[in-house]
Order: sequence, then structure tokens, then C-alpha cells
Amino acid sequence: MIATLGEVHDLGWRLRIYCREGKGSAMKKHRACTAYVDADLETLVWTRGRDFPIARLDSRMKCIRCGSRRVMVALEPPPVESRQRIRA
Repeated sequence: MIATLGEVHDLGWRLRIYCREGKGSAMKKHRACTAYVDADLETLVWTRGRDFPIARLDSRMKCIRCGSRRVMVALEPPPVESRQRIRA
């Protein structure tokens, strides 16, 4: 199980951060935000440290489009070609 930023970086995985801001409540309606970004892992490792847990990363992020703190961090495996090079 991948648990830290250092592990994500070393294994060649990607972190994608999605905004989870919905359409709003009955009193306050707005358009749903669909922003997402691929995180810059090198910068995260430099600023947060290799041992920073991925599970705590969403509490430190903010949507670049709408400013919401309701974000989701998703792990994405490396492309198939990269995985084959790592195993060889």
C-alpha cells in the first residue's frame, strides 16, 4: 500500500487533485466546479517531506478555480510502459 509522498514519487505514480464542490444547497446555488490538476510531486516532496502521508494531503489543498477546500486526492498508476521499465 502506498502511504507517503516519497513512495508515490519513487514508484512513478501520479497524484491528481479533484475539486469536490457540488452545485450548492437549496439556499445557495452555483455551478459545480469540475477543476482538477496533476500535482507536482517534486514540489510536494520538497515542501512537505518524503514521509508526509497522502491521507492528510487533501486537508492542505485548495481548488485553483473556485477556492474550495473540499478536494479529493486520487492516486494514478504510471503508464504501462513505465511499469515495464521499473520491473526490468
